[in-house]
Order: sequence, then C-alpha cells, then structure tokens
Amino acid sequence: PRLCSPRIPFPEPMTTSAVIPARVSSAQAALRARGLGALLVPSSDPHLSEYLPERWMGRQWLSGFTGSVATLALTAERAALFADSRYWSQAERELAGSGIELVKVQSAASSAHVDWLIEHTPRGQAVAVDGQVLGLSAARQLRTALERAGLVLESQRDLLAEIWPQRPGLPSAPIYAHRPPAATVSRSERLAELRRQMERHGASHHLISTVDDLCWLLNLRGADVSYNPVFLGHLLLGMRGGTLFVAPGKLPADLARELELDGIETADYGAARRALEALPGEAALLLDPRRVTAGLTEGLRCRPIEAINPTTLAKSKKSAAEAAQIRRVMEQDGAAQCRFYAWFERALKDQRLSELDVDQHLSAERAREAGFVGLSFATIAGFEANGALPHYRATPQHFATIDRPGLLLIDSGGQYLGGTTDITRVWAIGRLPAETKRDCTLVLKGLLALSRTRFPRGTLAPMLDSIARAPLWAQGIDYGHGTGHGVGYFLNVHEGPQSISKAIPEAHMAMEPGMITSIEPGIYRPGRHGVRIENLVLNVPAPAGEFGEFLEFETLTLCPIDTDCLALELLDASERGWLNAYHAEVRRRLAPRLEGEALAWLDRRTEPI
Repeated sequence: PRLCSPRIPFPEPMTTSAVIPARVSSAQAALRARGLGALLVPSSDPHLSEYLPERWMGRQWLSGFTGSVATLALTAERAALFADSRYWSQAERELAGSGIELVKVQSAASSAHVDWLIEHTPRGQAVAVDGQVLGLSAARQLRTALERAGLVLESQRDLLAEIWPQRPGLPSAPIYAHRPPAATVSRSERLAELRRQMERHGASHHLISTVDDLCWLLNLRGADVSYNPVFLGHLLLGMRGGTLFVAPGKLPADLARELELDGIETADYGAARRALEALPGEAALLLDPRRVTAGLTEGLRCRPIEAINPTTLAKSKKSAAEAAQIRRVMEQDGAAQCRFYAWFERALKDQRLSELDVDQHLSAERAREAGFVGLSFATIAGFEANGALPHYRATPQHFATIDRPGLLLIDSGGQYLGGTTDITRVWAIGRLPAETKRDCTLVLKGLLALSRTRFPRGTLAPMLDSIARAPLWAQGIDYGHGTGHGVGYFLNVHEGPQSISKAIPEAHMAMEPGMITSIEPGIYRPGRHGVRIENLVLNVPAPAGEFGEFLEFETLTLCPIDTDCLALELLDASERGWLNAYHAEVRRRLAPRLEGEALAWLDRRTEPI
C-alpha cells in the first residue's frame, strides 16, 4: 500500500485577487438569502480529524488559506480568519487581497472567533455551522455562548454544500489489512478488551468516529487522508456484534468476510446516523463528546454515557512487541536520513540546491526502505528565515535556494508498516553567527533536560512541559507550540491523549509505560532563522524505589545532531556526556545498515565532542 508517492504533488496556486473574494461574496449572499446572521467554518470533518479529505477542506476553499488549522467566520458584511502564531506569516501572505481579516490568536484552542461572532452578528439572528463537522462538546460550548448573547446556533445546515460547485466527493481509496508481524495483536483480542471496557462503563453499545481509533481497533488501514494511513468510517459496536459504516466499494470482499467472522457487519457510510437513532431507549451508548460530532448524535433516543474512548487510551500505550517493531523502523529511518545527508553535503559543493530538492531527495531515500508506505506529514525544509515559520512548506511558488551560509531546518517523517517517525534537525550551511549557535544550543539544552527527566508514573503530561522550556525561559525566550505530541503506531503522527504542552492538565493525559511522545523545543526569530530539534521518546520504567513507580524516556530517534550548530562552551559535562552517548548509540545501530559515503558521513557526524 502507498499513502502517497515520495514526491507529493503541490496544490494549484490560488488566485486570491479574483477567486476568493468571489467565493466570500457568494457565501455572504447565501447568508442574506436565508436570513442567517453569520457562518462559521472550522477546520474539521465528520471524524474531527486534524488532516482533512478534500471534501471537507471548506475553510481552505472559501478563504484561500492552506494552513492545517484555522477557523473562518463570516457575516453578511465581514470575514475573518483566526489563526495561531504558527501560521501568521503564511496567513498574511495567502489572505492578501482577499478582503478577509486575519485575527492573530495565541493558540488553536482560542475562542476569539466566538467573541468576534457575538460582536458582529445582530442579536436574534442565527449563526450557521455544519453540525456534521462540529464536535459535540464544542457545539455545547458554542451554543451556550451564543445564547447568552441573544444569538441562535443553526447546526443542521451545510451552507458550503449550497455554494461550493464541484465539491469533491468521498475518497475512494481501498481499505487494506494491517497484518502480522507489524500488527502484533489480533482484531478479536482488541474487540474483546474493548467490550470489557464497555461493560465497566455500563454500556450496551459504543460509537467510534475517530478514524485512527477505528483503524487501530480493527487492524485496518486506508489512504483517505494525506499522510495518515486511515479511512473514513464509523463503528457502532454492541456487546455481541457491530456495524462498520464505510463508503460502498472501499472494503474488499475478503476483508468483509474476515470482519464478519469477528461479528462486524458493514453498511453504507451515510447510514450511521439512522442506525444511532434506531437504538432503543433502554440502550446505553458510550461516546466521547470530544470525538463525535453534534450532527451525528442528534436524535438519540438511548441513554448516552460520556467518557473518553477506551481505544484512545489503549492505542497510546504501545506493547513490547510494537516497541520492538518501532526500534527497527527507527534504524531504517535513520539509515535513510544518513544516505540523504551524505548526498546533500556532497551535492551542495557543486550544485544549486533548494528546499524543494531536500524534500524530493529525502523522501526518495525513505521510499527505498522495506515497509515504507508514505510520508507522515509534508516535509518542512526551511532555510534561514523560512525556518522561523513552524509549519512552513516550500512550494514551486515560494521556496529558498540554499546558496549562502545559514541554518537549514528539516522536519520530516515516514509511515512504515511497523511504525511512524517524526524528526527535526538543524544543519549549519557554512559558518554560523554566534547568535544562531547560541539559539541552537539553548534548544538542545531544552531537549536534553526533558529527555533525561524521571517522573512518577501517572504524571500528567502538561506538567513536564516547563522542563524543556526552562533553559530558554532563563534567557527570556519561549516558543508558541507545544513541546511534545503523542505518535501513533503506523497511524496518525499526532495522537493523544498525552500532550506535553501548556494545555490545562486533565486526568486522561497521565503518562503511562509504552507511550511514544515527541520532544521538540524551538526558537523562532522572524525574518532571520528558526531552530527546532526533535526526537521521539518511549515511556519506559525507571529503576524502582520506595516512592513508587517512576518512568523515564528511551530516545527512539536515530540521527546525528549537528555539532557544527552548537556553542559547545554552553554545554555542561553531563550534557556533553548525553550527546556523546547518544551519538555512540546512533553509530552502533545505524552503521550495519550503511556503506560507502553514507557510512563515512555517519562516522564523521558521530565523533565525540
């Protein structure tokens, strides 16, 4: 199976000056014609996914902004896009000439769009939003806020369907099985454990709409969403059987028969809501209000039981067998990077290379590895000022040539049958200024501080965030994104429930053995350079003591860290020791997979400091 070719086609350039204002005007005319006060367009789909199929890229189609996270709000007279600091520069460029105001918010969780709607929508009017893409929990909060301001939430109308000609249909990529040895637990075992969790909650039925939970539970994968090996579907599970709702033709007959043996029938994707409405009043439905949409769950007659999906917690804790698979994948991924970097350093001497070349050649090296399925996200290769944009992506219309001294940031990853990778490194192109080296060293100190931390089992992940930030805070520096996100097992590169960030801690964010999380502090100086160094780490038991169970991190990622970027005098003896030990492990694990110039590059880049 392939999620994508090594070279991902770029979207067609948007003609903002003409196309986007016309689309906004069309939406505003539709508001007036239907007597609606405002329209809210979130970045979401019926599964509340981070990465969206084309059919639900309505915010991008209507605004021209191509970033992955933002919210668009329109009234009959005004339009505004709400984006956090990761996207400000990109949004300013892409919204230019559109007539859409950019509202800069501090985080993706900001409710500034609600305040804007309340301010600009006349009392008594309705705010339209497609309830099929609005989370149940979010819908409740939005409805309450609007009603307090004398406004009405209209969630049963998809206005985009009325104004978006030639809107893409449902994706049609086939579903396939994730099989042993990469799949280490059978479908029947996972279903049995989930039903035990349902019984604990007192539930007779359970609804799963989040696609990565669904894929993990059923040992199935797909290609409906760029970079994530998932397919669109809902699962209504009972204590003895269940129904998987997917688009016709996506599930091969042999897989359908396998599912039937495990008691799972299939039905049309669009029939999920009717099946929920048909549940009898005495049924008890377990659902996660943050992981199902308001539109899907309207009209329920049964008793809801609200709690986090048991699968969300279960899939975050990788088994020993899965951890072994991931370690092998990290060796493959590291070897691919070494081959790329050896080529890159040689080619840079006599070729004119750009950020686009980095993306193309690094992806091609990963594609040579057994079990490679696709990239885990769009490669970020940012030279100098472009590296200061955390979610930058080079395109044929906007890219930099690597033709002078400076700092190159590369954030990339792969999807393999045995795991998902995500790594960021910065590389010195020529001699770097002292300020740049200082920034790189401070970021490394943040990475090392958290990588070496031990903490009690069950510590809430956000409580660890400040450990990575402390070396930067000491110098009056901070960064606008989280320090770490969970990573799936040949699934979404971003998963929960753990989040090492400034998020308000919640009970389900507890750190448990087997969780894989990124550690990625950064420093971003707009117009100059960006620094981020990222490894993936695995929660493993620390030596036992009289104060209970403790955990520590095993660093999974295997790739040298460029010491030419560092002000080595800023590292203390223990930090130097960690870096030397890490490089020794990288050399030990990767050398058997390399030869020639790639092996020589690895030896040179892992010399002790």
